[in-house]
This record gives sequence, C-alpha cells and structure tokens, in this order.
Amino acid sequence: MAESVVLATHKRDGRGSHRAAKLRSQGMIPAVVYGHKEATLSVTLSGEELGNAIRHGARVVDLKSDAGVQKALIREIQWDHLGKEILHVDFARVSMDERIKISVPIEVKGIAPGVTAGGLLGQPMHTLHVECLAIRIPEHIRVNINELQIGGAVHVRELHLPEGVLALDDPDAIVVHVTAPQAEPEAAAAPAATAEPEVIGRKAAEEGEEEK
Repeated sequence: MAESVVLATHKRDGRGSHRAAKLRSQGMIPAVVYGHKEATLSVTLSGEELGNAIRHGARVVDLKSDAGVQKALIREIQWDHLGKEILHVDFARVSMDERIKISVPIEVKGIAPGVTAGGLLGQPMHTLHVECLAIRIPEHIRVNINELQIGGAVHVRELHLPEGVLALDDPDAIVVHVTAPQAEPEAAAAPAATAEPEVIGRKAAEEGEEEK
C-alpha cells in the first residue's frame, strides 16, 4: 500500500477556464477539497508534486495549508484529451478510521500452465470494487495464475485480499480464466462434379436432326 504523502496547497481566488489555464502555465494545478460536512475549498498545488504522488500510486494524501494538515482521498483527476496533463483534481476529506468504497486495479502474475498447453488467457475483470479503510487502500489486487489449467478460472470469491479489505463485486464473477483454443474450421469440401442438366426438348430436337 502506498504511503501518504504531503502536498502543500494554497488558497485559490477566482474561477473560470482562463484563470485555470494561467495557473497551469505556472506549474500549478487547480483543485477542490470537499466532504465531512465542511465548506468546499478551492486550492492550487504544485503540478510536479502532484504528478509524482500519482505516479507512485498515492491514493490518500496529506494536504497542508495555513489552517493545518488534513487527509484527503484523490477522488477524481481530470486529464487533457491526450491523457498526459492534469487539468483539475477533486480531493475528498477522509479520516483515519473511515471506511470507503473504491476501485482497485487487478494485477495478474505468473504463467498459466493452461496457456503453455495452448489455451487462451482471458481477463474479464481489470478492476475490483472494494470497501476498506481510507488509509489502507491496496495499490492493486494480485492474482496468481501459476496453477491455472485449460478450463480453469479464478473467481472474485477466490481472491486473496489484504486484511480489512472487502470485495463488493459478485463473488461468482470471473476475474481471469483459460479457455480451450478455438478449433480450426474444416476446409470446405470441393463440390462434386455434376452432369450438365438436360434441357427438356433438346434431346428430341437433336434426334430429329439426326434423322434428316
């Protein structure tokens, strides 16, 4: 699980796309902090520091301001159309003992014997919806497939989850499976040679010509 990191925030005055674009040109990212029945705050923070935190898998951070430090969950990130630049961030206040619902990526590890034998590996689920303490969000849920044979599958109920983490998805849902390879379609049989169909009246005409 990723450790919480400290991000310095500054009060943000003014709203609008023009103001936000100016902030980003200065290396700052506009954001809001809300939740726990407290006033929603408009803040800015370093784009570089935020980017580093996200790349290292941070989900919960400590937001530092003139009023002190408060824990917050990175609830939503708005990216540009290329998915490279952060445009805006929503932070939700959380407490140490608060349980939250969140999606966590699934990471498949190992080599399935069924794939080595010619089977096809499929992964219907790439994220798992879980409930856990806000300060104990797993970076990922690892699935070991080293014993998965053709026809075998790993279901949600069979996942090994960290202590205190509860899966919210259907227990019978398939996370990953190995299916038998598709049979090669048989070559279409060549059509049998057929005799030229006899045209009614043609034979009689031909016989009449022979008599002439």
